[in-house]
Amino acid sequence: MDEFAVRTGLSSKVPPKRYLWTDAFAVCNFLGLAEATERAEYRDLALDLIGQAHRILGRHREDDPRKGWISGLSEEEGEEHPTAGGLRIGKRLPERRPGQPFDPDLEWERDGQYFHYLTKWAHALDVAARATGERKYSQWARELMERASASFVYRDREGRVGMYWKMSIDLSTPLVPTMGQHDPVDGCVTSLQLVSTTSDSSELRRWSVVYESIALSHSLGTTDPLGIGGLLNDSIRLAQLIHLYDLGSRRLLQKLLRAASTGLSAWALSKPWERPAELRLAFRELGLSIGLKGVRWLREEVLPAMDSKVRTEELQKILASIGQYESVGEDVIEFWTDPENRKGSIWAEHEDINSVMLGTALIPLGYLKLSGRRLEG
Repeated sequence: MDEFAVRTGLSSKVPPKRYLWTDAFAVCNFLGLAEATERAEYRDLALDLIGQAHRILGRHREDDPRKGWISGLSEEEGEEHPTAGGLRIGKRLPERRPGQPFDPDLEWERDGQYFHYLTKWAHALDVAARATGERKYSQWARELMERASASFVYRDREGRVGMYWKMSIDLSTPLVPTMGQHDPVDGCVTSLQLVSTTSDSSELRRWSVVYESIALSHSLGTTDPLGIGGLLNDSIRLAQLIHLYDLGSRRLLQKLLRAASTGLSAWALSKPWERPAELRLAFRELGLSIGLKGVRWLREEVLPAMDSKVRTEELQKILASIGQYESVGEDVIEFWTDPENRKGSIWAEHEDINSVMLGTALIPLGYLKLSGRRLEG
């Protein structure tokens, strides 16, 4: 994480390089390090990163004729409400222009806004609010989720509710109109998490109901390790919300864990963790390792304290089935911790996201554990 801070211009004179997904995990890592080491400089790095990400990703690109905050607010108002217009992804290419043909491969490299990146950042802001007790981080998280919800969720002509996967930088135009498979899950859990932090989030409570309805009516199954890890991570947060605040659906929790368990079994059939480094994407595997570590913590420390109505036999059975793969998660972490396996071009191509998610896999509770703190006043 020290090297990441230097390499991306957070703690050095290097021109800043910000990417929303990576930075969300990095904020949680720095706060986790601050708690684990009792070194204030890591807390400062987390808060500096939040400020830098807002000043860069909350504003239009340098190669964009539009200038200022993407929300359209004045300079002063934008500083007070940096997430009011959402946040850019941070991709290397500008967003697709109106009338420009859609290219599915090129779209991965183009800027815009992703819903699942915004939920990750809202989570990071909430972790910062809980760690510092400062309400501004919670306010920014709520403003971000409220704007994202109003922009990405739509109702079609038949009255069915759906979500866009990718929007333009100013949130005016869908760039990819299909729905991200786990976006409603992210929306539901993150909205409830923000509700749990303060007592003034009635709008997000309503949105959580919308997201839950979508999630319960769609298939969540996947064999992508990062997707499985995301289901596990959302499950871990949802279980804490149910336990600590009596927020969230036990039905949704079981659906997430069942989908993760089924997907994990299918993914493991070919033993992809035994392939050479050049045939593997570290950050996708590490996303799964984070979730598997979290499941162990959930099973051993959180579940025993939960109400018996939640701690059902079925839930314990699902967690046990997932638990049989915990050694695989540890093998993945050990593999990527070895410097020899980080010398290849594939690691270097994704160095920032790989290194940050390796950091999260090593100290996952900075990202996964909710402090139980509620901000009042």
